[in-house]
Amino acid sequence: MFSEETLYAIALRHCPSIGDFYFKKLVTLVGSAKNVWGMSPHELNKRYGISSKVSSHIGKDEHLFFAEKELEFCYHSHIKILLSHRGELPGLLQQCEDAPSILYQKGKFHFKNKNISIVGTRSCTSYGKNFITGFLEAIKASKIQTISGLALGTDTTVHSESLKNRVPTVAILAHGFRSLYPSKNKILAERILEDGALLSEFTSHQPPLKENFIQRNRIIAGISPATIITETAYAGGAISTAHFANRYNRKVLALPGPIHQPIHQGCNLLIAQNKARILISIPDTLDYLHMNPTSQKSLELFPPQPLLSNAEQRILLSLIVERPNISLEEISEKVDWPSYRILPILLDLELLGCIKSTSGRLYAPI
Repeated sequence: MFSEETLYAIALRHCPSIGDFYFKKLVTLVGSAKNVWGMSPHELNKRYGISSKVSSHIGKDEHLFFAEKELEFCYHSHIKILLSHRGELPGLLQQCEDAPSILYQKGKFHFKNKNISIVGTRSCTSYGKNFITGFLEAIKASKIQTISGLALGTDTTVHSESLKNRVPTVAILAHGFRSLYPSKNKILAERILEDGALLSEFTSHQPPLKENFIQRNRIIAGISPATIITETAYAGGAISTAHFANRYNRKVLALPGPIHQPIHQGCNLLIAQNKARILISIPDTLDYLHMNPTSQKSLELFPPQPLLSNAEQRILLSLIVERPNISLEEISEKVDWPSYRILPILLDLELLGCIKSTSGRLYAPI
């Protein structure tokens, strides 16, 4: 069963004009949510300077009734309720000044495991997916727990690959527990609960409103010591996660990509602005994050061949492998393509770690 403090905390947080800021201010001043609930608006104003706009709903039965229904739902749904002012939030989230006052948890959160948040675009490519696959294979022997947002694309890959490698994974939801978004991930969510958790700051009836996703992203960033951004455009949601992580003084890492593809421009910008550390290899990333698995299968971030996404890349790489230190002019002559068509492909191959360029525009395999 739940404590009285939990009941009054939900009732207090449900009052209009009382968000996380005023909730924390009130319970800090008065000592507990129960004590706040027992005070009149006049007393709160006289003793603590709380305006009537904020305090006018405190003590009303409708909010207490709502809280009772929430507790009943959580009890029957096996949902834990964590209170920030009781120091119950998981991971590093408790340290964030704008952490949620109340967090609802379904499933098991591995408190002794090191958290790593991984996010990116819903339209992820094989480039981003292959990084996630390789990274999770590399850390599966360590006590790691992945954090993501259950969205389609990158988040789904993070959770699925974590399960495949038996790495506990946690999904941060942008809605309450009476629904699941996206509905396509219902089975995935059930699999996560086998050895992981679903977390939400929203009460059970809250739908997945657009503004909830940005709000959710601060939890993804705040709960972990580091966040990895795999692929995102300039205005992608993952950019907000990176900004939150920087604000919390967390480590941010980003996967660089071809400069002419919009899906990589957000990561490239974060790196260029020194708001994220560039991902250059999986071993380097593991060292930087102090994650030391017992074995490492590869010293490369990407095995070159599997990541070649189109025929043009494969043609140029084969030519460079056959003729190391070949010039741009020779490549153009061999394949009968103009240099302006070749240069972006060569840049992609360099970013993928397949080739290197030397002075005089000579290209050689790595």
